[in-house]
Amino acid sequence: MKLVCVLKGLKLFLILMPGNEACCAYVLMVTAVYWVSEAVPLGAAALVPAFLYPLFGVLKSSEVAAEYCKDTTLLLMGVICLAASIEKWNLHKRIALRMVMIAGAKPGMLVLGFMCCTVFLSMWLSNTSTTAMVMPIAEAVLQQLICTGLADSHDDSETGEAPEEDSGKEENLDKNQLELLYRNNRYVWCVFCVAIEIPNVKRVKMRRDSQYPTKRDHMICKCLSLSITYAATIGGLITITGTSTNLIFAEQFNTRYPDAKVINFGTWFIFSFPIAIIMLVLTWLWLHFLFLGCNFRETCSLSKKRKTRREMLSERRIHEEYAKLGPISYPEVVTGVFFILMTLLWFTREPGFVPGWTSLFEKKGYRTDATVSVLLGFLLFLIPARRPFSSSSSSSSNDDSESDPLAPMITWKDFQRLMPWEIVILVGGGYALAAGCKVSGLSVWIGRQLEPMSGLPPWAVTLLACLLVSAVTEFASNPATLTVFLPILSALSETLHINPLHTLIPSTMCVSFGVMLPVGNPPNAIVFSYGHVQISDMVKAGFGVNLIGVAVVMLAITTWGVPLFNLTEFPAWAMARNVTGSL
Repeated sequence: MKLVCVLKGLKLFLILMPGNEACCAYVLMVTAVYWVSEAVPLGAAALVPAFLYPLFGVLKSSEVAAEYCKDTTLLLMGVICLAASIEKWNLHKRIALRMVMIAGAKPGMLVLGFMCCTVFLSMWLSNTSTTAMVMPIAEAVLQQLICTGLADSHDDSETGEAPEEDSGKEENLDKNQLELLYRNNRYVWCVFCVAIEIPNVKRVKMRRDSQYPTKRDHMICKCLSLSITYAATIGGLITITGTSTNLIFAEQFNTRYPDAKVINFGTWFIFSFPIAIIMLVLTWLWLHFLFLGCNFRETCSLSKKRKTRREMLSERRIHEEYAKLGPISYPEVVTGVFFILMTLLWFTREPGFVPGWTSLFEKKGYRTDATVSVLLGFLLFLIPARRPFSSSSSSSSNDDSESDPLAPMITWKDFQRLMPWEIVILVGGGYALAAGCKVSGLSVWIGRQLEPMSGLPPWAVTLLACLLVSAVTEFASNPATLTVFLPILSALSETLHINPLHTLIPSTMCVSFGVMLPVGNPPNAIVFSYGHVQISDMVKAGFGVNLIGVAVVMLAITTWGVPLFNLTEFPAWAMARNVTGSL
């Protein structure tokens, strides 16, 4: 009922203010209302511009359709091909377990180890996939800690073999439940994870009703669970393909400012990698202080003499899981080589300080990061998963390579299972809205209304933008929030003669900091469904992480971001866009 009233109010606005700007504003607001209210799926709401723009005469139908498939769509498809190979051959699990083995089983170091491997994986996989993959591993370790603690509390003089056997049954059952959760939810990007919460309501209630051996054990479970979702968010900031909001920013920025050759994989990584490192350390310290206290010597010591029986059993559990993977297989090696090759080609395409490999071609500007990802992704459909000239199949548990000696590294079903088509349509809807704002002159009109803010310094404008988007994204999806705010912030920057990157990059990063509620993003919902944390824990810890993120992003944009993007000057490419839009 409320949604109907809002839509009727928007229709009245259209009647009172005729013109192209009003029509475009109406479409923008209707789409935003559907995104925020989720009355229809996000992907369906993103199709609103596809029929309203032609009906209102803002854009032709062919022009709107062209906005729904851009360069970033091909970039995403290539990355998904590599992600499908990584998950199919369990390379992600090998990397995660190896990093945790290096960190050890001390609570502080265990949390840091899981955070490091989650950050690394989230750079290349979606935040949701990473969280859904790492949480079952973390849950197995936590169950070992809890069960060993129960055994110790029942009988300190016994070795606890019987409780360990019972815990093995519980772990096997829990692992099956966790794997089911992973299959159902690893491919969801932006929905508020109803599918994640519903199947696990009984399990959450059982978990909360059960007693942990000690309060400290409960705190360890809370700390480790929350650290994984926060680490997934931090890792997604590092690369252009790390999260969908980065892709939305890159495509909208390059579309609005085609002459600005400043945003690519290399420049984004140079700017965001220090941010991620600082946030990783500060977030770990914050969670440690909040849940484990300040005794870092006890919780982070690497000395074997300080290890308790429970910690030694947890380490043994991790080693057993790693041993089940067996020796590294041929498909894992091929996937790892493609992973490294894709990263190197992205970095060296146009590094800036030296000529990149694109300078070897006569025609310039034809090759982008999408060219690399699609090429390598296509090759994964061609290369056999079995080692050449080998009489037996590779040491992998995959049945396809055993039955068919020419079975490729990935199949179309593997790709289709991971490809987030809803995100493709959602991003396309954002491009369509941006194109309508440009053609109708709405972006120029918005910029003129924001002229009273011209007295504020650039850092103050950026800070206000960061605080605003980080607050809104707690209740709305990250891509939808960013899609609505990008055209407004671009127009604001042009009006105030601020380098648009000064406001757009921090806002893009801060829109990922919706970490205070389970509905803030899918990784939060996945972690919450395990039952170790309550909403009050997420709000308390997430508020600190939110402040850390905004502070570190502001530090970056005012220090090393200035020489990297030349933020002290209003660039010629933004000036040309401003003059063109005013005509």
